[in-house]
Amino acid sequence: MNGPPIPYGRQSISQADIQAVVDVLSSDWLTQGPTVERFEQTVAGYCGTAHGVAVNSATSALHIACLAAGIGPGDILWTSPNTFVASANCGLYCGATVDFVDIDSRTYNMSVERLEEKLEQAERDGKLPKVVIPVHFAGQPCDMEAIGRLAGRYGFTVIEDASHAIGGRYKNEPVGNCRHSAMTVFSFHPVKIITTGEGGMVLTNSPELHERLLRLRSHGITRDPALMAGESHGPWYYEQIELGFNYRMTDIQAALGVSQMTRLDEFVKRRHQLAERYDEALAELPLTLPWQHPDTWSAFHLYVVRLNPGTIRKSRRQVFEDLRGRGLLVNIHYIPVHTQPFYRATGFADGDFPESERYYREAITLPLYAGLAEGDQDRVITTLREIL
Repeated sequence: MNGPPIPYGRQSISQADIQAVVDVLSSDWLTQGPTVERFEQTVAGYCGTAHGVAVNSATSALHIACLAAGIGPGDILWTSPNTFVASANCGLYCGATVDFVDIDSRTYNMSVERLEEKLEQAERDGKLPKVVIPVHFAGQPCDMEAIGRLAGRYGFTVIEDASHAIGGRYKNEPVGNCRHSAMTVFSFHPVKIITTGEGGMVLTNSPELHERLLRLRSHGITRDPALMAGESHGPWYYEQIELGFNYRMTDIQAALGVSQMTRLDEFVKRRHQLAERYDEALAELPLTLPWQHPDTWSAFHLYVVRLNPGTIRKSRRQVFEDLRGRGLLVNIHYIPVHTQPFYRATGFADGDFPESERYYREAITLPLYAGLAEGDQDRVITTLREIL
Protein backbone atom coordinates (compact mmCIF):
# COMPACT_ATOMS: atom_id res chain seq x y z
CA MET A 1 0.00 0.00 0.00
CA ASN A 2 1.37 3.40 -1.03
CA GLY A 3 -0.84 5.51 1.22
CA PRO A 4 -4.14 5.50 3.07
CA PRO A 5 -7.02 3.67 1.37
CA ILE A 6 -8.99 5.62 -1.24
CA PRO A 7 -12.63 4.40 -1.49
CA TYR A 8 -14.51 4.33 -4.78
CA GLY A 9 -17.13 6.64 -3.24
CA ARG A 10 -17.93 8.36 0.02
CA GLN A 11 -20.14 11.03 1.56
CA SER A 12 -19.20 14.68 2.05
CA ILE A 13 -20.43 16.00 5.40
CA SER A 14 -20.07 19.68 6.32
CA GLN A 15 -20.47 21.48 9.63
CA ALA A 16 -23.76 22.84 8.30
CA ASP A 17 -24.96 19.26 7.72
CA ILE A 18 -24.05 18.35 11.30
CA GLN A 19 -25.79 21.41 12.69
CA ALA A 20 -28.95 20.66 10.70
CA VAL A 21 -29.12 17.20 12.31
CA VAL A 22 -28.36 18.60 15.77
CA ASP A 23 -31.18 21.12 15.36
CA VAL A 24 -33.66 18.31 14.72
CA LEU A 25 -32.31 16.30 17.64
CA SER A 26 -33.09 19.31 19.82
CA SER A 27 -36.60 19.70 18.39
CA ASP A 28 -39.94 18.05 19.15
CA TRP A 29 -39.77 15.82 16.06
CA LEU A 30 -37.37 12.93 15.46
CA THR A 31 -39.35 10.52 13.30
CA GLN A 32 -41.35 11.54 10.21
CA GLY A 33 -42.41 15.15 10.64
CA PRO A 34 -42.11 18.64 9.14
CA THR A 35 -38.49 18.21 8.03
CA VAL A 36 -39.39 15.19 5.91
CA GLU A 37 -42.04 17.28 4.17
CA ARG A 38 -39.52 20.09 3.69
CA PHE A 39 -37.03 17.63 2.15
CA GLU A 40 -39.70 16.31 -0.20
CA GLN A 41 -40.59 19.82 -1.31
CA THR A 42 -36.91 20.73 -1.75
CA VAL A 43 -36.14 17.76 -4.00
CA ALA A 44 -39.40 18.03 -5.96
CA GLY A 45 -38.84 21.76 -6.42
CA TYR A 46 -35.29 21.23 -7.66
CA CYS A 47 -36.48 18.65 -10.19
CA GLY A 48 -39.56 20.59 -11.28
CA THR A 49 -41.90 17.84 -10.09
CA ALA A 50 -45.21 18.25 -8.28
CA HIS A 51 -44.74 15.68 -5.50
CA GLY A 52 -42.07 13.80 -3.58
CA VAL A 53 -42.49 10.93 -1.09
CA ALA A 54 -39.45 10.27 1.10
CA VAL A 55 -38.84 6.74 2.39
CA ASN A 56 -36.17 4.79 4.24
CA SER A 57 -34.36 3.44 1.14
CA ALA A 58 -34.48 3.49 -2.64
CA THR A 59 -35.46 -0.20 -2.46
CA SER A 60 -38.57 0.82 -0.48
CA ALA A 61 -39.17 3.58 -3.03
CA LEU A 62 -39.05 1.10 -5.91
CA HIS A 63 -41.39 -1.26 -4.06
CA ILE A 64 -44.12 1.28 -3.38
CA ALA A 65 -43.72 2.79 -6.86
CA CYS A 66 -44.44 -0.63 -8.35
CA LEU A 67 -47.44 -1.10 -6.07
CA ALA A 68 -48.74 2.37 -6.91
CA ALA A 69 -48.43 1.46 -10.60
CA GLY A 70 -50.78 -1.44 -9.90
CA ILE A 71 -48.37 -4.28 -10.60
CA GLY A 72 -49.20 -7.66 -9.08
CA PRO A 73 -49.40 -11.40 -9.72
CA GLY A 74 -49.69 -12.19 -13.41
CA ASP A 75 -47.99 -8.95 -14.45
CA ILE A 76 -44.52 -8.53 -15.96
CA LEU A 77 -41.78 -6.02 -15.11
CA TRP A 78 -38.73 -5.36 -17.30
CA THR A 79 -35.53 -3.65 -16.22
CA SER A 80 -31.82 -3.56 -17.07
CA PRO A 81 -29.48 -6.44 -16.14
CA ASN A 82 -26.78 -3.84 -15.43
CA THR A 83 -28.03 -2.63 -12.07
CA PHE A 84 -28.24 -3.55 -8.41
CA VAL A 85 -30.67 -6.39 -7.69
CA ALA A 86 -33.22 -4.01 -6.10
CA SER A 87 -34.29 -2.74 -9.54
CA ALA A 88 -35.59 -6.22 -10.34
CA ASN A 89 -36.53 -7.49 -6.88
CA CYS A 90 -39.17 -4.76 -6.52
CA GLY A 91 -41.28 -6.53 -9.12
CA LEU A 92 -40.98 -9.86 -7.34
CA TYR A 93 -42.07 -8.24 -4.05
CA CYS A 94 -45.37 -7.47 -5.81
CA GLY A 95 -45.81 -11.01 -7.14
CA ALA A 96 -44.92 -10.07 -10.73
CA THR A 97 -42.59 -11.84 -13.16
CA VAL A 98 -39.30 -10.10 -13.95
CA ASP A 99 -37.40 -9.98 -17.25
CA PHE A 100 -34.58 -7.84 -18.61
CA VAL A 101 -33.62 -5.72 -21.62
CA ASP A 102 -29.98 -5.71 -22.69
CA ILE A 103 -27.86 -2.57 -22.53
CA ASP A 104 -26.46 -0.12 -25.04
CA SER A 105 -22.78 -0.77 -25.76
CA ARG A 106 -21.74 2.85 -25.11
CA THR A 107 -23.96 4.24 -22.36
CA TYR A 108 -24.46 0.91 -20.48
CA ASN A 109 -28.09 1.95 -20.05
CA MET A 110 -31.11 0.02 -21.32
CA SER A 111 -30.90 -0.18 -25.12
CA VAL A 112 -33.88 1.43 -26.81
CA GLU A 113 -33.31 -0.79 -29.85
CA ARG A 114 -33.38 -3.99 -27.75
CA LEU A 115 -36.41 -2.67 -25.87
CA GLU A 116 -38.34 -2.02 -29.08
CA GLU A 117 -37.45 -5.45 -30.48
CA LYS A 118 -38.51 -7.16 -27.27
CA LEU A 119 -41.78 -5.22 -27.14
CA GLU A 120 -42.63 -6.22 -30.71
CA GLN A 121 -42.09 -9.87 -29.84
CA ALA A 122 -43.93 -9.56 -26.52
CA GLU A 123 -46.94 -8.05 -28.27
CA ARG A 124 -47.04 -11.01 -30.67
CA ASP A 125 -46.77 -13.40 -27.71
CA GLY A 126 -49.35 -11.54 -25.60
CA LYS A 127 -46.79 -10.96 -22.87
CA LEU A 128 -46.25 -7.20 -22.75
CA PRO A 129 -44.79 -5.73 -19.55
CA LYS A 130 -46.96 -3.68 -17.21
CA VAL A 131 -43.95 -1.74 -15.86
CA VAL A 132 -40.54 -0.94 -17.36
CA ILE A 133 -37.78 0.39 -15.09
CA PRO A 134 -34.92 2.04 -17.03
CA VAL A 135 -31.86 2.58 -14.83
CA HIS A 136 -29.75 5.74 -15.22
CA PHE A 137 -26.48 3.89 -14.78
CA ALA A 138 -23.54 5.80 -13.26
CA GLY A 139 -25.65 8.97 -13.33
CA GLN A 140 -26.15 9.21 -17.10
CA PRO A 141 -29.85 9.41 -18.02
CA CYS A 142 -31.42 6.85 -20.33
CA ASP A 143 -33.04 7.95 -23.61
CA MET A 144 -36.27 8.78 -21.80
CA GLU A 145 -38.04 10.45 -24.72
CA ALA A 146 -37.74 7.29 -26.82
CA ILE A 147 -38.73 5.06 -23.90
CA GLY A 148 -41.71 7.33 -23.19
CA ARG A 149 -42.87 7.03 -26.81
CA LEU A 150 -42.71 3.24 -26.57
CA ALA A 151 -44.68 3.39 -23.31
CA GLY A 152 -47.41 5.29 -25.09
CA ARG A 153 -47.46 2.80 -27.96
CA TYR A 154 -47.42 -0.38 -25.88
CA GLY A 155 -49.23 0.80 -22.75
CA PHE A 156 -46.70 0.16 -19.99
CA THR A 157 -45.87 2.37 -17.01
CA VAL A 158 -42.35 3.82 -16.77
CA ILE A 159 -40.62 4.11 -13.39
CA GLU A 160 -37.17 5.70 -13.68
CA ASP A 161 -34.55 4.21 -11.38
CA ALA A 162 -32.49 7.37 -10.97
CA SER A 163 -30.70 6.17 -7.84
CA HIS A 164 -27.42 7.31 -9.43
CA ALA A 165 -28.67 10.43 -11.12
CA ILE A 166 -29.98 13.22 -8.87
CA GLY A 167 -28.43 16.43 -10.19
CA GLY A 168 -28.17 15.03 -13.71
CA ARG A 169 -29.98 16.46 -16.72
CA TYR A 170 -31.67 15.04 -19.81
CA LYS A 171 -32.11 17.37 -22.78
CA ASN A 172 -31.24 20.22 -20.42
CA GLU A 173 -34.04 19.38 -17.97
CA PRO A 174 -33.56 17.90 -14.49
CA VAL A 175 -33.64 14.16 -14.03
CA GLY A 176 -36.70 13.49 -11.88
CA ASN A 177 -39.16 15.82 -13.59
CA CYS A 178 -41.17 12.77 -14.77
CA ARG A 179 -41.74 14.29 -18.21
CA HIS A 180 -41.46 10.84 -19.81
CA SER A 181 -42.39 8.63 -16.86
CA ALA A 182 -45.01 8.13 -14.16
CA MET A 183 -42.50 8.11 -11.31
CA THR A 184 -38.78 8.58 -10.61
CA VAL A 185 -36.82 7.02 -7.74
CA PHE A 186 -33.73 8.52 -6.06
CA SER A 187 -31.30 6.97 -3.58
CA PHE A 188 -29.56 8.81 -0.73
CA HIS A 189 -27.12 6.08 0.35
CA PRO A 190 -23.76 7.53 1.52
CA VAL A 191 -21.94 6.73 -1.75
CA LYS A 192 -24.57 8.53 -3.84
CA ILE A 193 -24.53 12.19 -4.92
CA ILE A 194 -26.23 13.42 -1.74
CA THR A 195 -26.98 11.38 1.36
CA THR A 196 -29.44 11.01 4.22
CA GLY A 197 -27.49 8.05 5.65
CA GLU A 198 -30.04 5.63 4.27
CA GLY A 199 -33.03 6.84 2.33
CA GLY A 200 -34.86 7.22 -0.94
CA MET A 201 -37.64 9.17 -2.60
CA VAL A 202 -40.33 8.70 -5.24
CA LEU A 203 -41.21 11.72 -7.39
CA THR A 204 -44.39 12.01 -9.44
CA ASN A 205 -46.62 14.61 -11.07
CA SER A 206 -49.76 12.56 -10.43
CA PRO A 207 -51.91 13.54 -7.42
CA GLU A 208 -53.44 10.04 -7.39
CA LEU A 209 -50.08 8.28 -7.35
CA HIS A 210 -48.85 10.71 -4.69
CA GLU A 211 -51.76 9.89 -2.38
CA ARG A 212 -51.28 6.16 -2.82
CA LEU A 213 -47.52 6.38 -2.25
CA LEU A 214 -48.15 8.24 1.01
CA ARG A 215 -50.49 5.49 2.20
CA LEU A 216 -48.19 2.67 1.14
CA ARG A 217 -45.30 4.32 3.00
CA SER A 218 -47.23 4.14 6.27
CA HIS A 219 -49.19 0.89 6.68
CA GLY A 220 -51.89 1.70 4.12
CA ILE A 221 -53.50 4.09 6.62
CA THR A 222 -55.59 7.14 5.75
CA ARG A 223 -57.10 9.98 7.77
CA ASP A 224 -59.06 11.29 4.77
CA PRO A 225 -62.80 10.89 5.50
CA ALA A 226 -63.53 10.66 1.78
CA LEU A 227 -61.56 7.41 1.59
CA MET A 228 -62.93 5.78 4.74
CA ALA A 229 -65.37 2.88 4.77
CA GLY A 230 -67.21 4.10 7.87
CA GLU A 231 -68.00 7.20 9.89
CA SER A 232 -65.18 8.88 11.80
CA HIS A 233 -65.17 8.22 15.55
CA GLY A 234 -63.43 11.54 16.24
CA PRO A 235 -60.30 13.57 15.47
CA TRP A 236 -58.05 10.62 16.44
CA TYR A 237 -59.63 8.27 13.91
CA TYR A 238 -57.85 6.59 11.01
CA GLU A 239 -58.52 3.55 8.84
CA GLN A 240 -56.24 1.04 7.16
CA ILE A 241 -57.70 0.72 3.68
CA GLU A 242 -54.92 -1.36 2.04
CA LEU A 243 -51.79 -3.28 2.98
CA GLY A 244 -48.92 -0.83 3.38
CA PHE A 245 -45.51 -0.80 5.02
CA ASN A 246 -43.43 1.05 7.58
CA TYR A 247 -41.10 2.72 5.09
CA ARG A 248 -40.98 6.16 6.71
CA MET A 249 -37.92 8.41 6.72
CA THR A 250 -37.00 10.22 9.95
CA ASP A 251 -36.70 13.98 10.37
CA ILE A 252 -33.10 13.34 11.44
CA GLN A 253 -32.30 11.89 8.03
CA ALA A 254 -34.36 14.50 6.19
CA ALA A 255 -32.48 17.34 7.92
CA LEU A 256 -29.24 15.98 6.51
CA GLY A 257 -30.88 15.71 3.09
CA VAL A 258 -32.16 19.30 3.11
CA SER A 259 -28.70 20.54 4.01
CA GLN A 260 -27.00 18.35 1.38
CA MET A 261 -29.34 19.67 -1.32
CA THR A 262 -27.81 23.13 -0.94
CA ARG A 263 -24.56 21.67 -2.33
CA LEU A 264 -25.98 19.28 -4.95
CA ASP A 265 -24.93 21.35 -7.98
CA GLU A 266 -21.50 21.88 -6.42
CA PHE A 267 -21.11 18.13 -5.90
CA VAL A 268 -22.03 17.31 -9.50
CA LYS A 269 -19.80 20.06 -10.92
CA ARG A 270 -16.85 18.69 -8.92
CA ARG A 271 -17.54 15.16 -10.12
CA HIS A 272 -17.44 16.44 -13.71
CA GLN A 273 -14.12 18.17 -13.09
CA LEU A 274 -12.64 14.95 -11.70
CA ALA A 275 -14.09 12.90 -14.57
CA GLU A 276 -12.49 15.27 -17.07
CA ARG A 277 -9.12 14.85 -15.31
CA TYR A 278 -9.51 11.07 -15.63
CA ASP A 279 -10.49 11.41 -19.29
CA GLU A 280 -7.36 13.38 -20.07
CA ALA A 281 -4.93 11.35 -17.97
CA LEU A 282 -6.15 7.89 -19.02
CA ALA A 283 -6.68 8.61 -22.72
CA GLU A 284 -3.57 6.74 -23.87
CA LEU A 285 -4.14 3.61 -21.77
CA PRO A 286 -5.77 0.44 -23.19
CA LEU A 287 -9.10 1.39 -21.65
CA THR A 288 -12.57 2.35 -22.83
CA LEU A 289 -13.52 5.50 -20.93
CA PRO A 290 -17.10 6.54 -20.11
CA TRP A 291 -18.93 7.84 -23.18
CA GLN A 292 -21.43 10.63 -22.62
CA HIS A 293 -24.45 11.05 -24.86
CA PRO A 294 -24.78 14.68 -26.06
CA ASP A 295 -28.41 14.79 -24.84
CA THR A 296 -27.35 14.08 -21.25
CA TRP A 297 -25.51 15.72 -18.37
CA SER A 298 -24.50 12.91 -16.06
CA ALA A 299 -24.51 13.20 -12.29
CA PHE A 300 -21.33 11.06 -12.50
CA HIS A 301 -22.12 8.84 -9.55
CA LEU A 302 -19.58 6.38 -10.97
CA TYR A 303 -16.55 6.54 -13.25
CA VAL A 304 -16.33 3.14 -14.92
CA VAL A 305 -13.51 2.10 -17.26
CA ARG A 306 -13.40 -1.03 -19.37
CA LEU A 307 -10.20 -3.00 -19.93
CA ASN A 308 -9.70 -3.47 -23.67
CA PRO A 309 -9.54 -7.24 -24.23
CA GLY A 310 -6.49 -8.51 -26.09
CA THR A 311 -4.36 -5.47 -25.26
CA ILE A 312 -3.72 -6.14 -21.57
CA ARG A 313 -1.76 -9.14 -20.36
CA LYS A 314 -3.42 -9.20 -16.97
CA SER A 315 -6.97 -10.36 -16.31
CA ARG A 316 -9.59 -8.01 -14.95
CA ARG A 317 -9.33 -9.81 -11.61
CA GLN A 318 -5.55 -9.31 -11.51
CA VAL A 319 -5.89 -5.60 -12.27
CA PHE A 320 -8.63 -5.29 -9.64
CA GLU A 321 -6.58 -7.09 -6.98
CA ASP A 322 -3.42 -5.11 -7.85
CA LEU A 323 -5.31 -1.85 -7.37
CA ARG A 324 -6.89 -3.04 -4.12
CA GLY A 325 -3.48 -4.23 -2.92
CA ARG A 326 -2.17 -0.68 -3.29
CA GLY A 327 -4.99 0.80 -1.25
CA LEU A 328 -7.26 1.85 -4.11
CA LEU A 329 -10.66 0.47 -3.18
CA VAL A 330 -12.02 0.12 -6.69
CA ASN A 331 -15.29 -1.73 -7.23
CA ILE A 332 -17.33 -3.49 -9.91
CA HIS A 333 -20.74 -2.19 -11.02
CA TYR A 334 -22.58 -4.50 -11.70
CA ILE A 335 -22.74 -8.27 -11.80
CA PRO A 336 -25.61 -8.78 -14.30
CA VAL A 337 -28.71 -9.48 -12.24
CA HIS A 338 -29.84 -12.40 -14.41
CA THR A 339 -26.62 -14.29 -13.56
CA GLN A 340 -27.30 -14.26 -9.82
CA PRO A 341 -28.12 -17.77 -8.48
CA PHE A 342 -31.59 -16.66 -7.40
CA TYR A 343 -32.45 -15.51 -10.94
CA ARG A 344 -30.72 -18.47 -12.62
CA ALA A 345 -33.09 -20.68 -10.63
CA THR A 346 -35.99 -18.97 -12.42
CA GLY A 347 -34.60 -19.88 -15.84
CA PHE A 348 -32.06 -17.21 -16.81
CA ALA A 349 -28.68 -18.32 -18.14
CA ASP A 350 -25.35 -17.04 -19.45
CA GLY A 351 -25.75 -15.60 -22.92
CA ASP A 352 -29.25 -14.24 -22.36
CA PHE A 353 -28.06 -10.59 -22.38
CA PRO A 354 -24.65 -10.66 -24.06
CA GLU A 355 -23.87 -6.94 -24.02
CA SER A 356 -24.38 -6.76 -20.24
CA GLU A 357 -22.22 -9.83 -19.75
CA ARG A 358 -19.46 -8.50 -22.01
CA TYR A 359 -19.49 -5.18 -20.19
CA TYR A 360 -19.29 -6.93 -16.79
CA ARG A 361 -16.20 -8.94 -17.79
CA GLU A 362 -14.27 -5.74 -18.59
CA ALA A 363 -15.50 -3.09 -16.12
CA ILE A 364 -13.78 -1.52 -13.10
CA THR A 365 -15.16 1.44 -11.13
CA LEU A 366 -12.46 3.97 -10.17
CA PRO A 367 -12.67 6.28 -7.14
CA LEU A 368 -14.88 9.31 -7.77
CA TYR A 369 -16.58 11.52 -5.19
CA ALA A 370 -16.85 15.24 -4.54
CA GLY A 371 -14.28 15.18 -1.76
CA LEU A 372 -11.64 13.28 -3.76
CA ALA A 373 -8.43 15.32 -3.61
CA GLU A 374 -6.58 15.77 -6.87
CA GLY A 375 -3.45 14.34 -5.24
CA ASP A 376 -5.35 11.17 -4.42
CA GLN A 377 -6.78 11.05 -7.92
CA ASP A 378 -3.24 11.39 -9.30
CA ARG A 379 -2.29 8.39 -7.17
CA VAL A 380 -5.10 6.40 -8.79
CA ILE A 381 -3.93 7.47 -12.25
CA THR A 382 -0.24 6.73 -11.62
CA THR A 383 -1.00 3.35 -10.08
CA LEU A 384 -3.27 2.36 -12.93
CA ARG A 385 -0.60 3.32 -15.45
CA GLU A 386 1.98 1.23 -13.63
CA ILE A 387 -0.28 -1.81 -13.43
CA LEU A 388 -1.31 -1.66 -17.09
